[in-house]
Amino acid sequence: MQAVDLVVIGGGITGVGIAQCAQAAGYSVVLLEKDNLGEKTSSNSSKLIHGGLRYLESGQLGLVRQSLSERKALLTLAPELVKPVPFYIPLYRGSQRGPLAIRAGLSLYALLSELDPLGQFQSVPASRWSELAGLKLKGLRAVFRYWDAQTDDGALTRAVAQSARQLGAELLTQVSLEQIEHRPDSCIVSFNAGGAMRRLSSRCVINATGPWVNQTLERVIPKVEVSALELVQGSHLVLDIPAPRGIFYLESIFDKRVVFVMPWQGKTMIGTTETPIDAVDAAGVTPAEEAYLLGIYRHYFPLCENDGALEGRITGRYCGVRVLPKQGGEAFDLPRDTMMLSRDTHPNLLTVYGGKLTTFRHTAKEALAWVKSRCGPKPICADVDKLRLTPVADESMVSQSPSAKGDFSPQKG
Repeated sequence: MQAVDLVVIGGGITGVGIAQCAQAAGYSVVLLEKDNLGEKTSSNSSKLIHGGLRYLESGQLGLVRQSLSERKALLTLAPELVKPVPFYIPLYRGSQRGPLAIRAGLSLYALLSELDPLGQFQSVPASRWSELAGLKLKGLRAVFRYWDAQTDDGALTRAVAQSARQLGAELLTQVSLEQIEHRPDSCIVSFNAGGAMRRLSSRCVINATGPWVNQTLERVIPKVEVSALELVQGSHLVLDIPAPRGIFYLESIFDKRVVFVMPWQGKTMIGTTETPIDAVDAAGVTPAEEAYLLGIYRHYFPLCENDGALEGRITGRYCGVRVLPKQGGEAFDLPRDTMMLSRDTHPNLLTVYGGKLTTFRHTAKEALAWVKSRCGPKPICADVDKLRLTPVADESMVSQSPSAKGDFSPQKG
């Protein structure tokens, strides 16, 4: 039976980020993913690397500062994958937020970015409003432009996975987790790969399975206490409409939420919703969400239907599922901080609740601190703050078939 320092369960952006960070710090890492890397939530986000301007309203200044710091790092480390893009905030008569409030928010946003050049914002003169992708001009009072960044979330996940593998981490896909046996000084992880049962002995295990965290914990023996979760799906629509030259930050006409209209692969994407669901298997774009998103788009871009009904121009629908703390209230108002929990009864097991695309590196470093507390320090292999992330030409290069490895022993007995 192979012995390693760390087994990571889950091959989304959080899992591969942890694998990269831990392997770079000198630990031996094996990652297990039931499907393909980044195939679920990590390829169904809003594709944004951003500070989260709206989080300022709920006082989450620490999260915004952290996100802006990570935005800056990713623009440097992954310039082919993370690109700066202008955001436009139009304000109308009757908007919930007035020009003074937006200007104050953008000023704070710039300050929290530590005066990063990307933090600059400006008021777009009225003479330029007609150039904004057919945006409704009636009742328009002001338009502000600021900057954040956009990425291909699936491609970024694969790039991080490739970096982890190049450092020496083993990334195994298409495997089924069977059991995590927690022992006083280690965990025995049993999984099915290609019909064969295999086992790993690991000093530490990190559960980074996103919306499936509690399902993963059901595989742990002795039984471990689980935390109550709120599962919230975020749906998006892709329309066969030429992509705008920037991203529109729009106040919903139905509630107090914010919705983005953005370019995506030459078309226009609208998102996202925040709809509570009872189980991950129930996720899927609903007719109500479709009507919600199309209603917002029609309101702000009234000329769009001159070329045909919007419903007939939908070329893609997708949704990701977020994990939020069970606190009651509206999903929009719940905190977005990532939480990590290791029970006293199971000190060798860490569960990651939540996780944001933008802050995956920060999450990985926090997880690494926990690994160090369990395993002690190791000779460092590489500095993750200097490792470039580049697009992956061949997806198969970042995953490995466990059946091809000779060091996984079949489970006996």
